[in-house]
Amino acid sequence: MAAISVGPIRIAIVGVGKIARDQHIPSITDNADFELVATVSSQSGLDDIANFKTLKHMLEQGPELDAVALCTPPSVRHELALLALEHRKHVLLEKPPGATLSEIDDLTALADQDELSLFATWHSRFAAAVQPAKHWLQGKQLRRATILWKEDVRHWHPGQEWIWDAGGFGVFDPGINALSIITEILPRPIFIKDATLLFPENRAAPIAADMNFTDSANTPIRFELDWRQTGPQTWDIEIETDQGTLLLQKGGSVMSIGGNVHIEENVSEYDGIYRRFADLIKNRESDVDVRPLRHVADAFMRGHHLKTEAFTS
Repeated sequence: MAAISVGPIRIAIVGVGKIARDQHIPSITDNADFELVATVSSQSGLDDIANFKTLKHMLEQGPELDAVALCTPPSVRHELALLALEHRKHVLLEKPPGATLSEIDDLTALADQDELSLFATWHSRFAAAVQPAKHWLQGKQLRRATILWKEDVRHWHPGQEWIWDAGGFGVFDPGINALSIITEILPRPIFIKDATLLFPENRAAPIAADMNFTDSANTPIRFELDWRQTGPQTWDIEIETDQGTLLLQKGGSVMSIGGNVHIEENVSEYDGIYRRFADLIKNRESDVDVRPLRHVADAFMRGHHLKTEAFTS
């Protein structure tokens, strides 16, 4: 069992890239439950914070730690998480939590065995309107749902070539955010029926996807994902029910019902993530929901893989 220090939870960030600098570091800094004591980066770390070239080096020779936040690409996350858990550290996984479902099963079993907290995060679930939308949908009859998730990969992932490799997820890197919301707010599980995935001829991961899902009540649920959108970005979920139509926009920060805005709030999703992580650690619990990742795997398995024109960053 990991020993927690008296005082703030001592945490290290592994992978000091754009998401760590933009989201994780500010949220950790603003949360009194945490103290950022180290980083792991092969390039540059942070001023006044100890940086180590490898996680192994930090765990063996670095400062005392209680937890690590893994902000690396998913392809290397299992190896790093396994090492951290073996050193009795609580682990936060950026989304997607791993490259495969089997990897997550392995980590979950180890965390449970040693009473460590493993947190597979889905930041979009912490948007302001997601929980109110879930509450509003309860008890209503769903008629159909449409999810449009379209953004400009050049803006959001500049120079990140790993996302185009096999296992890099491609358009499902943002698309899994939509799946994380829809699996949270709908009252019944969903199942993929068919999909078309478009792969640039020079890439091993898709740039767009059209998918049809349903649930046990045969509700039609359509997803359209595209990484080629320029100008205004689209992160919308529309759900028609017997008592009106719910519209989530801007990734879950705006909720309208019947055309009337009920919630419009841009909160820090990562502030919510770190509040949740602190609670999990204090209670010796884990939170590992793999449904969004399972749906991505199902899309690759059921989908028609088509080629489209080459893409260059």
